[in-house]
Amino acid sequence: MKDRLDETKTDDAKPLAGTQTLVRGLDVISAVSDGHVTVQAISEALGLTRSTAHRLASTLVDQRFLNFTPRVGYSLGPKLLELGHQASRQMSLTRTAHDYLVNLAHATSDTVHLGIRDGDQALYLDKVPGGRRVEISSRVGDRHPLRSTGLGKALLLDETPEQWAAVYDAESMTHPGYMVGRAEWLKRMKTYAEGGYSFDLEENEDRIRCVAAPIRDMGNRIIGALSLSSAAQYMDDDRMQALIAEVIATARAISAEFGWTEKWLEGE
Repeated sequence: MKDRLDETKTDDAKPLAGTQTLVRGLDVISAVSDGHVTVQAISEALGLTRSTAHRLASTLVDQRFLNFTPRVGYSLGPKLLELGHQASRQMSLTRTAHDYLVNLAHATSDTVHLGIRDGDQALYLDKVPGGRRVEISSRVGDRHPLRSTGLGKALLLDETPEQWAAVYDAESMTHPGYMVGRAEWLKRMKTYAEGGYSFDLEENEDRIRCVAAPIRDMGNRIIGALSLSSAAQYMDDDRMQALIAEVIATARAISAEFGWTEKWLEGE
């Protein structure tokens, strides 16, 4: 316990500059990872005073990046496990799905996106341009609303009507002016959930339409989604209907890479 409580008065009491503090905090995590588990060991490994090492380590414990056990010392914390799992899932999903996205883009000449749900938004992880001269403003790393994008709706297909309504109401505050009314949107979501796909009917970007479908894991949980996007002139109602099967088939092929099997379709 002494390591956590001991602070010397010889340390610089002034707060560290933001960037320097961040770098030193990351260095402390690395030091603990390398087996330096006491304040003394961390301070010696990094050339910090004991007080600075203690202050940084204590903050990292508060934020769950480190754990502290009396008479044992510091260890990596649960926040790192959570972030590592999320990073691994994102990276593996992007890597695994990419060739399927390329094939779908080549087969249809349309732009294909891959994304996941990140809190209350859709995070775009990959984008494969199609063969048409259509400018779609999305970029990898962009975050978009859930209710107005085909990809975002696909990520919501397993939610309850009450959860759909909560998403709609929340985005009414953050993204006002949405052209689809609440009752109509909920009705569409019910249809999409029953069919295993979703549409964006020029709701997120003017003159851009999308067909989307969820990607699932071995437990049938939605872990991501893909969308096929193009200008409205190439995406009339008939073509969008015709593309549903192809988009779903691609999503299911990616899902199979994560252990999903067609046994889940038996309950449909």
